[in-house]
Amino acid sequence: MFGLDAQTLSQIVAQLINVAILAFFLAKFLYKPVRGALQKRADRVEGQILEAEEEMVKANGLKTEYEQKMQEIQQERDEILGEARKVAAETSRRLIADAKKEADSLKERTTASIELEWERAETEMRNAIIETSALMAEKFITLAINKETHDKLFAETMASLEGMKWTS
Repeated sequence: MFGLDAQTLSQIVAQLINVAILAFFLAKFLYKPVRGALQKRADRVEGQILEAEEEMVKANGLKTEYEQKMQEIQQERDEILGEARKVAAETSRRLIADAKKEADSLKERTTASIELEWERAETEMRNAIIETSALMAEKFITLAINKETHDKLFAETMASLEGMKWTS
């Protein structure tokens, strides 16, 4: 055949049988375990990818939840600050109103005290003027007038003083 001698042909056939036996043993003992190991590795990598995707979904969910909670906290903070501002404004308004009332009360008391002092000083001054006038009149009358004229002037003066109103 093909111009080959019997020994070469037998060697080729023996080589082909050896290759077939080697291919059979490699396929039976090596190909299946290597293929199984590669498949396990591919499955493991695919599992890790799926697990990473699941973790990414969880992380995105947690991120969304965190952002929502931060927004709620921000909103609550704004509400608390707004309420605190309202309370501070109300407290300030109340304190100012109380201070104004106290100032008005103090002003009224001071005005009343001043008016009372003014009236007291006016009364004292009137009394002092009356006393001084009476003493001067008494001295003048004593020197210039007799008893009869004295009694007549005294009666007239008393009558005019009783009818008089004091003005301030």
